[in-house]
Amino acid sequence: EVMFENYTTTLNIEVATLVDMVETGILPACAKDMAKYSSMPALAGERKDVYIGIKTENDKLKALFEKKPHDLRAEATYFCDTIKPQMLAVRAMVDKAEGLLEAGLYP
Repeated sequence: EVMFENYTTTLNIEVATLVDMVETGILPACAKDMAKYSSMPALAGERKDVYIGIKTENDKLKALFEKKPHDLRAEATYFCDTIKPQMLAVRAMVDKAEGLLEAGLYP
């Protein structure tokens, strides 16, 4: 039971941190980068799709997080099987954006 509690506590913190980083750092940086292409959107490449993908995947993570069970064992299983894969999806989109963002904008 102690291990489940430690695991779920750690994942609760990691999810909250990831969501906060995306919402306060990554998405604002993406918006600033995208604004630079407003007069020439054809030069933006895949930026729009990637940046919107970050928002979409982060919103999915928040929605899944809100549905977590309150039983310790069930919560640990839910984090392992549902939350962690979604965290990886968010991180994959952010990694893709990192290669697109102007270096000075990446938080």
